[in-house]
Amino acid sequence: MNDSEFHQLADQLMSHIEEQLDNYEGDADIDCETNGGVMTLSFDNGSKIIINRQEPFHQIWLATKNGGYHFDYRDNQWVCDRNGNDFLSMLGQAITEQSGEPFLF
Repeated sequence: MNDSEFHQLADQLMSHIEEQLDNYEGDADIDCETNGGVMTLSFDNGSKIIINRQEPFHQIWLATKNGGYHFDYRDNQWVCDRNGNDFLSMLGQAITEQSGEPFLF
């Protein structure tokens, strides 16, 4: 993958996340802010989830209250390099845990 392919895939992922958060109909108040390729999700309890691009590695990094994870693009999805789980499943689980409301992508 070259840099331009990475940016296109990362842009698609970030747009999808924002769209899903905009359409969220649950009770949790999830604030989403993007600045310079870093997306921050903030929750009522003061916790945060940070999603950022790591261009040199062509990875997406996810930081939650339970830990940090690195994702490579393989087989048309972002996959954790540690446990093989897909990004959106892990993000949905983290949002559920940190917001106290069910959240699925």
